[in-house]
Amino acid sequence: MKRTALLFACLAAACQTTSAPPMKTTTTNGLTIAPDIAQRTAQLPRTVIDYDRSLLNDNERQVVAKLIEASKLIDEIFWRQVSEDNPALRDRLAKENSPAYDYFVKNKGPWGRLKDDAPFIGTKRKPPGAAFYPEDMTNEEFEKYIGEHPDKKDELQGLFTIVKRDGPAFVGVPYSAFYRDFLQPAAARLREAAALTTNDSLKKFLNSRADAFLSDNYRDSDMAWMDLNGPIEVVIGPYEVYEDNLFNYKASFESFVTVVDGPESAKLGAYAHALPDMERNLPEPEQYKNLNRGTESPIRVVQQIYSAGDARRGVQTAAFNLPNDEWVREKKGSKKVLIKNVMNAKFRQSGRPIALRVLDLSLINFLTFDAYFNHTLFHELSHGLGPGFITQPNGERVEVRIPLKNLYSTIEECKADVLGVWNLLYAQQRGLVTSFDDRQLLATYAGLMFRSTRFGVGEAHGRGTAVQWNWLREHNAIGPVAGKKFGVDFTKMRDGIRDLATELLTIEATGDYNRANALLEKYGKETDEMRAVNAILKDIPVDIWPVFPAAGEQ
Repeated sequence: MKRTALLFACLAAACQTTSAPPMKTTTTNGLTIAPDIAQRTAQLPRTVIDYDRSLLNDNERQVVAKLIEASKLIDEIFWRQVSEDNPALRDRLAKENSPAYDYFVKNKGPWGRLKDDAPFIGTKRKPPGAAFYPEDMTNEEFEKYIGEHPDKKDELQGLFTIVKRDGPAFVGVPYSAFYRDFLQPAAARLREAAALTTNDSLKKFLNSRADAFLSDNYRDSDMAWMDLNGPIEVVIGPYEVYEDNLFNYKASFESFVTVVDGPESAKLGAYAHALPDMERNLPEPEQYKNLNRGTESPIRVVQQIYSAGDARRGVQTAAFNLPNDEWVREKKGSKKVLIKNVMNAKFRQSGRPIALRVLDLSLINFLTFDAYFNHTLFHELSHGLGPGFITQPNGERVEVRIPLKNLYSTIEECKADVLGVWNLLYAQQRGLVTSFDDRQLLATYAGLMFRSTRFGVGEAHGRGTAVQWNWLREHNAIGPVAGKKFGVDFTKMRDGIRDLATELLTIEATGDYNRANALLEKYGKETDEMRAVNAILKDIPVDIWPVFPAAGEQ
C-alpha cells in the first residue's frame, strides 16, 4: 500500500451532483480555471529523477525500454479510470496551450488532489467513485442491489471490474474487456521484454503478468513477482484502491520501473526476519494477532527509472508494500520496496525545510534522513502486520477492506504510520536498528508530520496523519512552545503511539465501520492550529513532480 487520494466528505448522491462552492476564476477559451493555477503548479516543482546507469547493462536497458513502453499504455488506462472525459479535455488543454495544462497532467484530471479534489477547471465535483461506477449511482443503491442479488456480489465488488448500468440492473465489466485496446499492446510489450531478458524470474513474471492483463487473474503473477530476483524491479498492473472513494473496492492501474540497489537492500534484510516477533509485540489482544501470514518479506532499495498511472499523480510514492491480495500475503508474505532517489528528493525539497519551521530549536539536531528513511521502511513493513482477513457476524471470511469500505485506506495508512514508529522502537530496543536513537526517531516523525497533512485531509495519508497529530496533541505528546513552534514529550509520545496503535488494530480486527468513522470524525480534521501551521509553510513545495531522463523526458 502507499499514498493516496481519498475524498471522504462527498459520498451521498447530493454530493455527487452538487457543484463546488463559488470561487474567483479566470476564463480561457470557454474554460473556467482557478486564478491561482500558477501557484498550485509551483507546489509540485519539476524534479529530475535519474538513476545510476552503471547498475544496468545494455541488455537490461533494452528490457527497461520495453517496460517503459508498456507503462505508457498503463498510464492511459489510469487517465480513463479517473474520468472518461479526461483524454478529450487533456487534448483540448494541450492544443490551446492552456495555463492549466501542467497542473491537469500532475493531477491526472481537473480536480486538485492537494485540495480535497476540488475542481480547478470548471465547477463539477469529482464523482467519489471516479469512473469505476455510474456517476449517478449512490452507495445505498449499490448495496441494496447487491443485497437483492447476492449472486452478483463478486462480479460487482471485484477489484478488476467496471460497474455499469444495464437498465435497472448493474453489471460488472472485466478490466480485460473494458481496457482491451490498451492491455493487449501492453501485454505484447511485456512479452517482448520477457524475450529479451536473461533473468528467469523476470521472464516468468512478465509472461505471467501479460497473461493476467487478458484474463484478470493476477494471483499467479503476484506469486511470481514475490520471487522476482534481479537488477530490475518492476510493478505493473492494477493494485491500489485509493481512487475508489465510494467503497475502496476497485484497483487502479500503475507502474514502477526501477533498478535494485543491491548493497543497500542487503543491509535491510535482517528486518524481515523479525516480522513474526513484531506481530507478537503488537499492542492488541492476543485473539486479534495474525500469526498466519507468510513470513517471506523481501526488502528492496531501488532507484526509480520511470512511473506511470496511479503511481504518477499528485503526491509521488516514496515506498510501497505489495501485493495487496491477502491470499498471496498468507501464502508468501509481501515485498517492501523503498525508492531512495525519490525519498532523497522529497526530504531535501520539503521534509527537512518543514521540520525546521515546525519544531522547537532544541529538537533540530535530532532531525535525520536515516530516521525518515527507516520510518518509511517500517511503515511498509507494518502494512504486512495486523489483521488481514476477518470473520463477519454471518460467518463469512473477508478481507478487512470490505467492512471498512471507503474508510479502509485512511485507517490502514494511519495504522502503518503508527505501527512504523512502534516497530522501530521495538527494533531499536533489540539492537536491530542502531544508526539513530529513539529521540531522533520521534523528533523526525513529529517534524515531518506536516509534510503529509499538506496533501489534504481528503487524501488517505493526509487524513491519517491528521488523526495522528490531533491524537498526540490531545495526549500532550506534542505541544506548542514559544515562537509558534512545537516540542515533543518523548515519554508521552511513546504512550500515545501505543494507545493509537491499539485503537487502529482493534478497528481492523473487528471491521467496525462505525468505530472507524467516529475516530476519523473526531481526529481526522484540519484544526485551526493545523491551518495556522500550514499557512507558514506555503513557500515550501508540497511534493515533487518527477522528470525521468531515462524515458527521454526533459
